[in-house]
Amino acid sequence: MAATVLGSVFGISPVSSPSTERVKRTKSYLRGRTQAIKSVTRTNHGCVRRVHKNKDHDGEGAKVAKLLVESPYSKVEAARPDLGKRLSDFMVEARDLVGDDGGPPRWFSPLECSTQAPGSPLLLFIPGIDGTGLGLIRHHKKLGEIFDVWCLHIPVRDRTPAKDLVNLIERTVKSENHRFPNRPIYLVGDSIGACLALDVAARNRNIDLSLILANPATHVNNLMSQPLSGMLNVLPDGVPTLLEEIFGFTQASSSDPLTAMLDALTNEFSVSGGILRDIFAVSANLPTLSRIFPKETLLWKLELLKSAVASANSHVHAVRAETLILLSGRDQWLLKVEDIDRLAVTLPKCIVRKMKDNGQFLFFEDGVDLVTIIKCTCFYRRGKSHDHLSDYIMPTTFELKQQIDDHKLLIDATSPVMLSTLANGKVVRSLEGLPSEGPVLYVGYHMLLGFELPPMVSQILKERNIHLRGLAHPMLFTNNQDALVDTQMFDKYKIMGGVPVSNFNIYKLLRLKSHVLLYPGGVREALHRKGEEYKLFWPEQPEFVRVASKFGAKIVPFGVVGEDDIFDIVLDANDQKNIPILKDLMEEATKQAGNLREGDESELGNQEAYFPGLLPKIPGRFYYYFGKPIETAGREQELKDREKAQELYLQVKSEVEECIAYLKMKRESDPYRNLLPRMLYQASHGFSSEIPTFDL
Repeated sequence: MAATVLGSVFGISPVSSPSTERVKRTKSYLRGRTQAIKSVTRTNHGCVRRVHKNKDHDGEGAKVAKLLVESPYSKVEAARPDLGKRLSDFMVEARDLVGDDGGPPRWFSPLECSTQAPGSPLLLFIPGIDGTGLGLIRHHKKLGEIFDVWCLHIPVRDRTPAKDLVNLIERTVKSENHRFPNRPIYLVGDSIGACLALDVAARNRNIDLSLILANPATHVNNLMSQPLSGMLNVLPDGVPTLLEEIFGFTQASSSDPLTAMLDALTNEFSVSGGILRDIFAVSANLPTLSRIFPKETLLWKLELLKSAVASANSHVHAVRAETLILLSGRDQWLLKVEDIDRLAVTLPKCIVRKMKDNGQFLFFEDGVDLVTIIKCTCFYRRGKSHDHLSDYIMPTTFELKQQIDDHKLLIDATSPVMLSTLANGKVVRSLEGLPSEGPVLYVGYHMLLGFELPPMVSQILKERNIHLRGLAHPMLFTNNQDALVDTQMFDKYKIMGGVPVSNFNIYKLLRLKSHVLLYPGGVREALHRKGEEYKLFWPEQPEFVRVASKFGAKIVPFGVVGEDDIFDIVLDANDQKNIPILKDLMEEATKQAGNLREGDESELGNQEAYFPGLLPKIPGRFYYYFGKPIETAGREQELKDREKAQELYLQVKSEVEECIAYLKMKRESDPYRNLLPRMLYQASHGFSSEIPTFDL
């Protein structure tokens, strides 16, 4: 298998510049053989496609027929993890890779990484202590869809010092920047590799670099390194042979007893099979490990580590590149948290992502998906800076499944009912009435803390393959390390396509014919006080009407009810102002968030950021009602008139209020509004069955 990977190796000498023509030939071969699957991959990641437009879509009742490509998210519950390879695959490929491992350090591009979209940025992976360059093996396929991936391989017998490795990487960076001056270059470094990446960035401040550093080795723990060095010096040289003789095997194969036992165990214990497989992978490949780390190589790696750490620490103040640090919470002996804090302060644009449940070797661990992390931190870009529209990557089916699983308790407890309105005015219990093609602007009521969002956004994506791009407060997109809350709680908004609210972003989204979700009441509505549920806090000016008409967007008014059936507000902003500690926290949170309506003298300008005290109830039910779409096509000139625009604006607001009033009235006749009747119904009809509701 590793031989296949190395079929795409292109050498770069540590003392000479890279061969551009050889790189071109290799990459051309890869792209040529994978061109056919590029479009399939992109489609599977959620691009909305239509087989053909049915001109009778706006016809009456049963004539509504939408011949759509089946949504790739329709069977999201059965989605499998995006990362298929494991530590055992690393062992197999590393075994062949180090079999006859000579020559200087060199770059290679795995065949799995050959399906990237045009214009993808370059990603250079700099390995850790193993030096194989296979440290991202679990992530190759997914990374390869959005990056041009090159991995550095440092042969076992190579003794290139740290400064020459930095020179090698620097020559590659300069060469690729000369070829593609507008393409960002990502340096992904693991432990020692992170130190080398910092050195390269410090020496190339005028090149557009982005650093991703996994557990950067910021110091050498002498309490561990010195005894280890002494122990290695007294070990016999023939460690691989000794291991083979002791354990009685040379290589694991599909027919040996250990592998057969492993397969039986993993089939018997499906949940823990992955852990068992990794444990056996290590034990069954001890000779491979001993070939990767012979005594002389380990001694050299310790010296390489010391020099790389010293050099990086002395040059870190010169780094100007944006940086994402991935920090494990366990098993750290090559870094100190204090050093990471120093790095975060020293580096001008630094995000620290803490993985408290993960150990030293992040990229091999379950639950660590590098592409997902890049999405959640808005760290992906094809140009000079991240663009929330053009650089957005649709969630994979498994990423959507994770979002649904994270909110499964809320969704199951509230059994959402979703209604929409057909073109003839008929209300149906489905999302059939939502327009298939954009631009569409969804305008509605914001529940407290946005509880309505997870069920709504996921169901629309599953059922109709419509991806809502929600306009959200900019505070959700900051990576402020001093924030009062853990910013990782906002990951869901970034994964699902949230965009910082602004007039310019609304304009760009509608121009791209997107389905845009807008809450005119914003923060004030989402953080309302006692007795303010279902009250709209909209601005007086028709802010969205004119831009919608400019692009002929349909406006879909909608209402949501049910928050008063799951909790009561017992401590709102007014109460917290009377408690000194909470008052100080609220003032600091409001300062950090910023007020988008500053200067607005209406109630909408009173945007205080706080977390309300809630008293849970036995959950009732959520109800959603999407009204009949309002056409603006052909009305651009008409709606330039301020009075006409205001008239349409008030119509939209009135219809949202009517949707809320309709749901509040109809839910009183729902026999399954309360939790117990719903549980009894599912117990007798199956837990996947749709629970009935009121008559329409």
